[in-house]
Amino acid sequence: MDLYSGKINKLIEELSTLPGIGAKSAGRLAFYLINEPEEHVKRLTNAIIDAKENVHYCSECFTLTDEEVCPVCRSPKRDHRVIMVVENTRDLAAYEKTGRYDGVYHVLHGAISPMLGIGPDDIKLKELMKRLTGDIDEVIIATNSSLEGETTAMYISKLIKPSGIKVSRIASGVPVGGDLENIDEVTLLRALEGRTEL
Repeated sequence: MDLYSGKINKLIEELSTLPGIGAKSAGRLAFYLINEPEEHVKRLTNAIIDAKENVHYCSECFTLTDEEVCPVCRSPKRDHRVIMVVENTRDLAAYEKTGRYDGVYHVLHGAISPMLGIGPDDIKLKELMKRLTGDIDEVIIATNSSLEGETTAMYISKLIKPSGIKVSRIASGVPVGGDLENIDEVTLLRALEGRTEL
């Protein structure tokens, strides 16, 4: 027997599809939203719809942005000859929080995982290689320390090495199997500063 009406159950069901939201959290969120003033719920709904309709990939680094080129790629203060390769936009944000990296990024939107059927053509590798035809001094590979991240790092290294561009990998300090988005800024900074050439 359902405890709630169909509309409440539907809201809980939809909220529980969000990452990290189980049935209990979805229920709490549903009742919170139902009890909020309608204007607040409309603002939240409109913000979600606006982001969904207007956020796309940066034409240079492929992070998520609502402009043609993201603020990092547009900045003349950034060193455009050093590119840090990350798996997703959350990893980029984690490094930006350190406030110490002044190069630019390239977001792969995934990692090579033969077991999941994700190959080099399924992530933004071709786009990275196209960027490397410009004036680039170094590529820092900052993929996660997982099997997929390590596989991706080695694949990228083998692609870039023949070009003569310096390729480095973030140092350990980032725990194996850890996601960059969940690691504190000090650990990320130590990993960046202790990177090694591949």
